[in-house]
Amino acid sequence: MNYLMVLALVAGASIAIQAAMNARLGQLLNNSLLATSYAFFTSFLLVGAITLFIALYKPIAVDSTTMIPAQVSQLRPLTNIPWYLWFSFVFSVIGVASFYFLIPKMGVGNMMSYALTGQLVLAMVISHFGLFNSPTSTISMTKLIGTVLLIIGIILINRE
Repeated sequence: MNYLMVLALVAGASIAIQAAMNARLGQLLNNSLLATSYAFFTSFLLVGAITLFIALYKPIAVDSTTMIPAQVSQLRPLTNIPWYLWFSFVFSVIGVASFYFLIPKMGVGNMMSYALTGQLVLAMVISHFGLFNSPTSTISMTKLIGTVLLIIGIILINRE
């Protein structure tokens, strides 16, 4: 197992912990959308602080002909970015708010199992078609069998 796999496992575990904690916060606040707002606002502050820290301590190269920092001149013009990419936040809000709303009703394990199934199935479709300029990976019979087994596993996990 290489470090990327370990990092992916940590990311998945972090999502489960964060979802459970903020679902409880939503319960205590009696408002899952307020908990969602808190999560996004504080995440924004943390990412902003990290970005600022990196920007302050990373040497800035300046283009001697334009006197513009190289990092700025290397940014793609905003007009070259597909319009739909600016709306990815909608899916973040749907996902996060749904977690905070559903976990108190379903439990962390049940919610995460359904969410993971949805993520894997859609990720397979996105990869198959190369949507959003993603690397392509053809849906094979092996992947379809794995998906069916995953769905059977979800049914078994959620059986009372």
